[in-house]
Amino acid sequence: MNTNSANLKLSRNTFGKLVYVDAEGVEHVGVTPVRAFPIAAPEEGLSLVSTDGHELAWVSRLADLPAATRSLIEEDLAIREFTPTVARILKVSTFSTPSTWDVDTDRGPTQLVLKSEDDIRRLGEGQLLISSSNGLQFRIGNWRDLDKHSKKLLERFL
Repeated sequence: MNTNSANLKLSRNTFGKLVYVDAEGVEHVGVTPVRAFPIAAPEEGLSLVSTDGHELAWVSRLADLPAATRSLIEEDLAIREFTPTVARILKVSTFSTPSTWDVDTDRGPTQLVLKSEDDIRRLGEGQLLISSSNGLQFRIGNWRDLDKHSKKLLERFL
Protein backbone atom coordinates (compact mmCIF):
# COMPACT_ATOMS: atom_id res chain seq x y z
CA MET A 1 0.00 0.00 0.00
CA ASN A 2 2.64 2.49 -1.10
CA THR A 3 1.37 6.03 -1.49
CA ASN A 4 2.94 8.76 -3.57
CA SER A 5 4.00 11.11 -0.78
CA ALA A 6 3.57 14.23 -2.89
CA ASN A 7 -0.10 13.36 -3.55
CA LEU A 8 -1.00 12.38 0.03
CA LYS A 9 -4.27 14.16 0.87
CA LEU A 10 -4.33 14.85 4.59
CA SER A 11 -6.15 17.54 6.56
CA ARG A 12 -7.55 18.17 10.02
CA ASN A 13 -11.30 18.48 10.53
CA THR A 14 -13.05 20.95 12.86
CA PHE A 15 -12.84 18.40 15.70
CA GLY A 16 -9.04 18.16 15.37
CA LYS A 17 -9.07 14.69 13.80
CA LEU A 18 -6.76 13.83 10.92
CA VAL A 19 -8.64 13.08 7.70
CA TYR A 20 -7.03 11.07 4.90
CA VAL A 21 -8.58 10.98 1.43
CA ASP A 22 -7.52 7.85 -0.46
CA ALA A 23 -7.02 7.44 -4.24
CA GLU A 24 -10.73 6.58 -4.70
CA GLY A 25 -11.77 9.80 -2.93
CA VAL A 26 -12.97 8.04 0.24
CA GLU A 27 -12.48 10.09 3.42
CA HIS A 28 -11.05 8.28 6.43
CA VAL A 29 -11.62 10.34 9.58
CA GLY A 30 -9.44 9.88 12.66
CA VAL A 31 -6.40 8.30 11.03
CA THR A 32 -3.31 7.81 13.17
CA PRO A 33 0.26 8.18 11.95
CA VAL A 34 2.46 5.34 13.20
CA ARG A 35 6.23 5.20 12.73
CA ALA A 36 7.68 1.85 11.68
CA PHE A 37 10.92 2.46 13.59
CA PRO A 38 10.36 5.39 15.99
CA ILE A 39 13.79 5.20 17.63
CA ALA A 40 16.11 3.66 15.06
CA ALA A 41 14.78 5.49 11.97
CA PRO A 42 12.16 8.07 12.98
CA GLU A 43 12.17 9.85 9.61
CA GLU A 44 11.68 6.71 7.52
CA GLY A 45 8.66 4.46 7.23
CA LEU A 46 5.31 5.70 8.47
CA SER A 47 1.81 4.27 8.14
CA LEU A 48 -1.48 6.09 8.27
CA VAL A 49 -3.75 3.72 10.16
CA SER A 50 -7.55 3.77 10.26
CA THR A 51 -9.55 3.78 13.48
CA ASP A 52 -10.01 0.00 13.12
CA GLY A 53 -6.25 -0.56 12.85
CA HIS A 54 -5.88 -1.10 9.10
CA GLU A 55 -3.07 0.54 7.17
CA LEU A 56 -4.44 3.02 4.66
CA ALA A 57 -1.23 4.59 3.36
CA TRP A 58 2.52 4.13 3.61
CA VAL A 59 5.01 6.99 3.56
CA SER A 60 8.61 5.93 2.89
CA ARG A 61 10.20 9.17 4.08
CA LEU A 62 8.70 12.10 5.99
CA ALA A 63 11.05 14.48 4.20
CA ASP A 64 9.31 13.65 0.90
CA LEU A 65 6.00 15.08 2.11
CA PRO A 66 4.91 18.65 1.41
CA ALA A 67 5.60 20.90 4.41
CA ALA A 68 1.92 21.33 5.39
CA THR A 69 1.24 17.58 5.34
CA ARG A 70 4.46 16.80 7.21
CA SER A 71 3.50 19.39 9.85
CA LEU A 72 0.08 17.75 10.42
CA ILE A 73 1.72 14.36 10.90
CA GLU A 74 4.46 15.69 13.17
CA GLU A 75 1.88 17.42 15.40
CA ASP A 76 0.09 14.12 15.95
CA LEU A 77 3.32 12.19 16.46
CA ALA A 78 4.55 14.68 19.06
CA ILE A 79 1.50 13.95 21.19
CA ARG A 80 1.51 10.16 20.67
CA GLU A 81 5.24 9.69 21.08
CA PHE A 82 5.81 11.87 24.11
CA THR A 83 9.01 10.33 25.49
CA PRO A 84 10.96 12.49 27.93
CA THR A 85 14.74 11.99 27.92
CA VAL A 86 16.33 11.31 31.30
CA ALA A 87 19.32 13.59 31.93
CA ARG A 88 20.02 12.53 35.56
CA ILE A 89 18.80 10.01 38.08
CA LEU A 90 18.69 11.84 41.38
CA LYS A 91 17.62 9.01 43.68
CA VAL A 92 15.78 5.70 43.82
CA SER A 93 13.60 4.60 46.72
CA THR A 94 14.97 1.07 46.81
CA PHE A 95 17.18 -1.20 44.73
CA SER A 96 14.42 -3.79 44.47
CA THR A 97 11.26 -3.37 42.47
CA PRO A 98 8.86 -1.70 42.52
CA SER A 99 11.05 1.34 42.93
CA THR A 100 10.31 5.07 42.72
CA TRP A 101 12.90 7.09 40.82
CA ASP A 102 13.39 10.85 41.04
CA VAL A 103 14.80 12.00 37.71
CA ASP A 104 15.61 15.15 35.78
CA THR A 105 14.39 15.03 32.18
CA ASP A 106 14.43 17.36 29.21
CA ARG A 107 10.84 18.21 30.26
CA GLY A 108 11.72 18.95 33.90
CA PRO A 109 11.99 16.95 37.12
CA THR A 110 9.59 14.06 37.70
CA GLN A 111 9.12 10.71 39.39
CA LEU A 112 8.60 7.35 37.77
CA VAL A 113 7.79 3.97 39.26
CA LEU A 114 9.73 1.03 37.88
CA LYS A 115 7.65 -2.12 38.40
CA SER A 116 10.32 -4.58 37.26
CA GLU A 117 13.85 -4.64 35.83
CA ASP A 118 12.18 -6.00 32.68
CA ASP A 119 10.70 -2.53 32.17
CA ILE A 120 14.16 -1.30 31.13
CA ARG A 121 14.78 -2.19 27.48
CA ARG A 122 18.17 -1.94 25.79
CA LEU A 123 17.87 -0.43 22.33
CA GLY A 124 21.51 -0.62 21.21
CA GLU A 125 24.34 1.90 21.29
CA GLY A 126 23.75 2.46 25.01
CA GLN A 127 20.17 3.64 24.53
CA LEU A 128 17.55 2.57 27.04
CA LEU A 129 13.77 2.80 27.10
CA ILE A 130 12.20 2.74 30.56
CA SER A 131 8.48 2.03 30.98
CA SER A 132 6.97 3.52 34.11
CA SER A 133 4.05 1.95 35.96
CA ASN A 134 1.64 4.52 34.49
CA GLY A 135 2.59 3.59 30.90
CA LEU A 136 4.76 6.62 30.17
CA GLN A 137 8.06 5.82 28.47
CA PHE A 138 11.35 7.52 29.30
CA ARG A 139 14.41 7.43 27.09
CA ILE A 140 18.10 7.50 27.98
CA GLY A 141 20.19 8.46 24.95
CA ASN A 142 23.34 6.65 26.07
CA TRP A 143 23.50 5.52 29.67
CA ARG A 144 27.31 5.64 29.55
CA ASP A 145 27.10 9.43 29.11
CA LEU A 146 25.17 9.94 32.35
CA ASP A 147 26.93 11.48 35.37
CA LYS A 148 28.70 9.13 37.80
CA HIS A 149 25.91 9.15 40.41
CA SER A 150 23.20 8.38 37.81
CA LYS A 151 25.22 5.53 36.31
CA LYS A 152 25.81 4.02 39.75
CA LEU A 153 22.07 4.00 40.49
CA LEU A 154 21.12 2.70 37.05
CA GLU A 155 23.70 -0.11 37.02
CA ARG A 156 21.95 -1.70 40.02
CA PHE A 157 18.94 -2.34 37.73
CA LEU A 158 20.72 -3.40 34.53
